[in-house]
Amino acid sequence: MHMRTSLAAAATATGLLAGLVVLTPATATPQSTQAPSAAPDVSARPTAKKPTAIGKGGAISTVDPEASAAGLKVLKAGGTAVDAAVAAAATLGVTEPYSAGIGGGGYFVYYNAKSGKVRTLDGRETAPRKMPQDAFIDPATGKPYTFTPDLVTSGVSVGTPGTLATWDKALANWGTLSLADALAPATKVARRGFVVDETFRQQTLDNEERFAAFKDTKKLFLPKGDAPAVGSIFRNPDLAATYDTIALRGTDAFYRGPLARLMSDVVRKPRTTKNTELPVPKGYLTPRDLRDYRVRSQRATRTSYRGHDVYGMAPSSSGGTTVGEALNILERYDLSAMTPEAALHHYLEASALAFADRGKYVGDPAYVDVPVKRLLDDTFAAERACALNPAKAATKPVAAGDVTSYDGVCAPATAKGTTDADTENISTTNLTVADKWGNVVEYTLTIEQTGGSGITVPGHGFLLNNELTDFSTVYDAADPNRIQPGKRPRSSMSPTIVLKDGKPFLALGSPGGSTIITTVLQMIVNRVDLGMSIEEAIAAPRASQRNTASVTAEPAFITAYGPALTALGHTLAPAGDAFTSAAEIGAATAIEFGPRKQLTAVAEPSRRGKGSAKVVDPR
Repeated sequence: MHMRTSLAAAATATGLLAGLVVLTPATATPQSTQAPSAAPDVSARPTAKKPTAIGKGGAISTVDPEASAAGLKVLKAGGTAVDAAVAAAATLGVTEPYSAGIGGGGYFVYYNAKSGKVRTLDGRETAPRKMPQDAFIDPATGKPYTFTPDLVTSGVSVGTPGTLATWDKALANWGTLSLADALAPATKVARRGFVVDETFRQQTLDNEERFAAFKDTKKLFLPKGDAPAVGSIFRNPDLAATYDTIALRGTDAFYRGPLARLMSDVVRKPRTTKNTELPVPKGYLTPRDLRDYRVRSQRATRTSYRGHDVYGMAPSSSGGTTVGEALNILERYDLSAMTPEAALHHYLEASALAFADRGKYVGDPAYVDVPVKRLLDDTFAAERACALNPAKAATKPVAAGDVTSYDGVCAPATAKGTTDADTENISTTNLTVADKWGNVVEYTLTIEQTGGSGITVPGHGFLLNNELTDFSTVYDAADPNRIQPGKRPRSSMSPTIVLKDGKPFLALGSPGGSTIITTVLQMIVNRVDLGMSIEEAIAAPRASQRNTASVTAEPAFITAYGPALTALGHTLAPAGDAFTSAAEIGAATAIEFGPRKQLTAVAEPSRRGKGSAKVVDPR
């Protein structure tokens, strides 16, 4: 692992991050996770959420005001987009611990203003090297574990975390701060605490049974047997101490030594409470898995769409190929000349076709021959578009295309399709950053389900992921997403940067499991084709077609477009699942780049409790 010399002293001397570098011993005395019952002092803690900010000099958008404030302070102090992204992501590990943190993984997309190139980091979790192909089969029954709560609340679902290695690699490649300095704002937030909002409390309550199953999780997130109260101060001194140790020792403090052994131990022997009725299957993570973990540096996917160059994540993510293929299909139609309902019909049908190909062909390229170039070939898209009937929705699931033989000429469809099993959860978080030099970061990170595996690492204040549930549950040698040791499970995370004339036009991304792909796609269609501003594009009601019999849609979408789309043959079903009480799709962030270096940073105006957008020099 890469370890950089700390710049804390130099940073303080120059004013960079002055007052934020707090390197206290890792054995700091734990504090209560909540303030006393008296009214807490919230004056020093950012709580206001402004979903749109316009100005110059740099910008950041996240779901959380503390994270956006941390990133903005780095930008104002002269840090780069990469520096600010890592500082904000580390803060999200404190304030959004059920969606992100060092116990998970993600994908980092970076536009370098000097070179004009887009590069990416694959920090996806990996399956342990001793993980068998039947890991998700209950030996007592010979059948797959029940997905929830058995499989999602388990050690067997935990993959080797890649988030911390991603931060270190990004800073080493493109940043100016040391890892210690980038962690400093988050460490401060963890130690002084943040104000609990309704979203945090509700997410805790949604996971109450799972969290109560583990001693350390119950102690941290369910103090006195209840979720933290709205308006109270939630402190995480154990996580602050963990960040301190990493700041002093580098990533080896995480991927080697006592912490690595402890993570392995709690995965292989989960520390459950006596009265839990959850089975909590044991996992396979070992210290060697952690020691051997590596981030992948790789080229972004690229496709052209109406004069724009759209860059995304290559496999192991399916985001870049699926968004790109759907755009290639849609480019054959003039959506701007259609009624909104007709344009949305085309969007839904193109999504289904691209998802069919995703299911058949996309997996970890280290284990599967993924035909990325063919999936993004315009000729292949032309042939796939033959299956799109402008007047009627196709019966779902539609069949995948044949990447081995295509010429763009329409032929009668013969094959029947299959629906790819969807086990991705709707949690995760996303951030978008731009600096004054024109560098851009789009970063999606996750621990998978809201609350991950439910396992908190004792004495360290962070949850471990349950990312391996993204593998297909039953092993099939023909399935590109089958379980294999060391393999990265397929993801739908779709951090995307759009260039126009070689310069940034739009950067965007979202959480939401497999709906991430459709959220990013719909926002691009909203902005480029339907004439919406970026603020309108992110606020518009959403629907997601993933090659299934019904379209998952937000209530506002059903109200606005349901009758017209039903008449075209679509079946719309309300969003929401067993893991959350919200009927929402995604929680996107974006920045649009305008003339004379103007930046429009946007976050959700209502979803997930609203987001927080900030600029260095407001208009």
